[in-house]
Amino acid sequence: MDDKAAVLQVHEMCFSYPERPLWAHWSGTVGQGATLVLGGDGSGKTTLLQLLAGDVLVDSGTLTLAGVALHEDTPAYRQQVFWQDPRSSALDALSVQQWWDTLPARYSRWDATALAAHIAGFALQPHLDKALYQLSAGTRRKVLMAAALASGATLTLIDEPVAGLDRASVRYLQQALADAAAQPGRALVVAHYEALDGVPWAQVIELPDEA
Repeated sequence: MDDKAAVLQVHEMCFSYPERPLWAHWSGTVGQGATLVLGGDGSGKTTLLQLLAGDVLVDSGTLTLAGVALHEDTPAYRQQVFWQDPRSSALDALSVQQWWDTLPARYSRWDATALAAHIAGFALQPHLDKALYQLSAGTRRKVLMAAALASGATLTLIDEPVAGLDRASVRYLQQALADAAAQPGRALVVAHYEALDGVPWAQVIELPDEA
C-alpha cells in the first residue's frame, strides 16, 4: 500500500514482554476498509490492538494515525481511536445506556441512527438499563461492538468479535462490519482466528502462533 493512502502508519515498531519478544522493527500500514489480524491463541492479536490504540506503549518506533504521531501528541492520537478491551472491568458499574451516553462527546462522527440499527440487529433493547457486569460475555461484546461501529472513529479496533455470539448476531455483525468498512476515511482492524464471511477484507496481517 502507498504510504500516502494509509490511515495508520507503523514504522520500526519494537515491543516485547520480559518472557517473550513480539515485534522487532515491524513496519506496516493500514488503509481504509477492514483489516483482519489473523492468529491463534497466544499469537499477540490483543497486544497488537492495544499497541495500535496507544493503550500499551511501544518500546520503540513510531505510530502515526491520520497525520498525528502517537509519541508527539498522545491525546490527539487516542481521540481518533475506538478501543475497548472486552476483558476489562473498567466499565462494569455503568449501565449500557449510561456508557453509550458518554460517547457522542468523544467521537465527533458518532452516529445515533447507526447505534439504533445495531441495537435492533444485536437484539440489545432488553439490556440497555443493565450494568455491564450483569451481562453475559456475548451480550457484553455486542454492546461494545455496537458502540465501536457507531463511533465513526478513524481507527476502530475490535477483538475476537464472535466470541459468545449467537448465529443471528454473527450474521448481523458480518453485514455491519462490511457497511462500516465502506465509510470513507475509516479503518477497521479486527482480530480473529479466522476470516469472517461476507466482510470485504482489504488486508490481512497474519501473526505466527506462539512458539
